[in-house]
Amino acid sequence: MWAQILPGIRIKIFMIVLLGVVYPLVITGICQVIFPHQANGSLITVSGKVIGSEIIGQNFTRPEYFQPRPSAAGNDGYDSTSSDGSNYGPTNQKLIDRIKASVEKFRKENPEYQGPIPADLVTTSASGLDPHLSPDSAQAQVPRVAKTRGVSLDQVRQLIAQFTEGPDLGLLGDPRVNVLKLNLELDRQFAKK
Repeated sequence: MWAQILPGIRIKIFMIVLLGVVYPLVITGICQVIFPHQANGSLITVSGKVIGSEIIGQNFTRPEYFQPRPSAAGNDGYDSTSSDGSNYGPTNQKLIDRIKASVEKFRKENPEYQGPIPADLVTTSASGLDPHLSPDSAQAQVPRVAKTRGVSLDQVRQLIAQFTEGPDLGLLGDPRVNVLKLNLELDRQFAKK
């Protein structure tokens, strides 16, 4: 009996070591050499201090900043340990009420904008931590940001154009603007007056 069980146990231990220890260490080492920025969380630092990640959304509530998509991650949103969408269906009354509240809040905070509100300004992403906005959503916030910072609309629009990323590999996804990077550049070029 042991002659048949021992080879199975040895193979199991070998596979655990190979696939549970050696393989992850090799892949981690390769990523650290080839893609160190991404392998370490795509962190953004300012003056030697980590202020966020390029790939995790943050909440910006002050009027001089572009505001991101709403978040359903965690109790107060933007909780990276609780990445989650709301999973409400389109007929769910909680979703309808939350979107109506988001529309009212946007209209109150952006009275100069009269066009249709882009969907990503009032709906959450699947993860609740999307760091990007559509260019249309950024454009909808231009009057508020420009007015609060005391700069022209064109200056803010030029920054949006500068920070608009195209589809990955030229065809995957939609154009997008990283909110954290855009807000950092706003602070760098146009400190609030």
